[in-house]
Amino acid sequence: MDIREEDRSEESRKNHIAYYRSVCKVISDIKEEKDQEAEPTIKSHLDSRIEAMEKDKKRIRDMFPEIKEEEWNDYAC
Repeated sequence: MDIREEDRSEESRKNHIAYYRSVCKVISDIKEEKDQEAEPTIKSHLDSRIEAMEKDKKRIRDMFPEIKEEEWNDYAC
């Protein structure tokens, strides 16, 4: 299996920040949906989706360690 080197260019950084923002928004929307949901199975599924997206956010943050914590907080929803 080939391991692809991650693109850390300025363009990639901008694209990943935009994606990070969109993931924050989706997580927020899913949390709202979960709060309105009564079915435990669906709540569990929504929790799994949130967990996967949180891992993706961490992957992006790890890709760009030079971005300071307060800057990421500016991108958070």
